[in-house]
Amino acid sequence: MHSLIEDFLQYLSIEKGYSVLTVSDYRHRLTHFVNWRSSHHVPVGDINPDLIGIGEIDGQTVSRYRLELANQNLQKITQNHYLIVLRSFLRFLTKKGFHAMSPDGIELAKTESVPVGFLTNGQVESLIGACDTNGIRGLRDRGLIELLFSTGLRLAELCSLNKPQVNLASGEFPVVGKGGRTRLVFLSRKAREFLTAYFNKRNDDFVPVFIRHGHGGGDRLSTRAIQYLIAKYAQKAQLPVKVTPHVLRHSYATDLLTNGADLRSVQELLGHKNIATTQIYTHVTDRRLQEVYSRYHSN
Repeated sequence: MHSLIEDFLQYLSIEKGYSVLTVSDYRHRLTHFVNWRSSHHVPVGDINPDLIGIGEIDGQTVSRYRLELANQNLQKITQNHYLIVLRSFLRFLTKKGFHAMSPDGIELAKTESVPVGFLTNGQVESLIGACDTNGIRGLRDRGLIELLFSTGLRLAELCSLNKPQVNLASGEFPVVGKGGRTRLVFLSRKAREFLTAYFNKRNDDFVPVFIRHGHGGGDRLSTRAIQYLIAKYAQKAQLPVKVTPHVLRHSYATDLLTNGADLRSVQELLGHKNIATTQIYTHVTDRRLQEVYSRYHSN
């Protein structure tokens, strides 16, 4: 089973083009399932309980695993994530010719739609204004937040950025996102201004766009470090909402739609494979439909 999981993870990385973070998440969730199954396996004769066969993953096993996830007080959407990974693994096994349980036999729990969290333009300005740009760290952080709101990059995409990729002269550059799909993103005037100031302030040959300064100087900023610094500035700006890199991505999309961009264009700019993913922004599109109705429908 472990060798098959490694084959599956390699398939996700090479053939599907999944990011390192996504593959790591899949590994974690599959390891969770295997460890649970091993601890609940009833050995027969001399069978090693650590060797879980593909045929042992059946409807009854999945039902018991679902109960285990529920007993851990995980949210339904998190429980579904574990099951989605298991279902994806079974689909891979079936594709490779193994006699595995049909992935269609794993149904996901119904979840309530969660409103998209986003910042108003005023809140974005407060967040940006909390950066003290007199020092190099403040310049870095201002450029980072400006870039996030300007491009809507995913956290993993932001972390992996290298200086040669970012074309400050043209204000646009390609990004390879989920599934190996390439899209074009654009830098605002302010993003170009503060990134230029940050690069000019740096006196190094390090490749990453955003690096640590001081202790560990030159190291690429980690995802956790970026999450921390954004949360720090949100607290400093006294924003009444939890702010994460993904909230800034939502804010970027909301700003585009509010100012008249169509859903298909936003889909392309966000790098969504399916338009259904972009339709989470109904808080904007529904309001625009209402405005169109009020303006053009004769009462």
